[in-house]
Amino acid sequence: MQRLILLRHGKAESVAASGGDIERGLTERGRHDSARIGRVLAEAGMTPDLTLVSAARRARETWDEAAPAFPGTHCEISRQLYLASSEQLAEMTQAIAEPIASLMIVGHNPGLHDFALSLLRRQALPPSENPLIGSFPTGAAAVFRFEPSGEVRFERMFLPRKHGGGSH
Repeated sequence: MQRLILLRHGKAESVAASGGDIERGLTERGRHDSARIGRVLAEAGMTPDLTLVSAARRARETWDEAAPAFPGTHCEISRQLYLASSEQLAEMTQAIAEPIASLMIVGHNPGLHDFALSLLRRQALPPSENPLIGSFPTGAAAVFRFEPSGEVRFERMFLPRKHGGGSH
């Protein structure tokens, strides 16, 4: 794998009609931001070959909104991604069997944020240059590049609401 895109689900409703956390859907803003981040990522050439999506409704809806920007990307829904820890995300990423150039994970905090921070620590960025030091907002995407040497490089942070979908 050469590139990893970590996409946090879009803004979700605070309570699902069923009352269960896994059934919380996106708000209108969440739908809009998810579609926008998909377009912004695609325009930047950040198209995944494979996308792993948490089984939670808000993550599935995030992918449903972003997916039109990525025709031809294979998607797999994973119950294991629902509230996965950083360690679980690392294991899943390493376990990808097929040779793919780019993987996207659509998931949740705190695991997604913690996993991104662990990748950033491998790069040894000073805190002043760490775009994730404070948070990993809903609808945001962090992109990492894996060098042949095994080194991990942070590429970009995409924020759906900043500057019409811009990045850091």
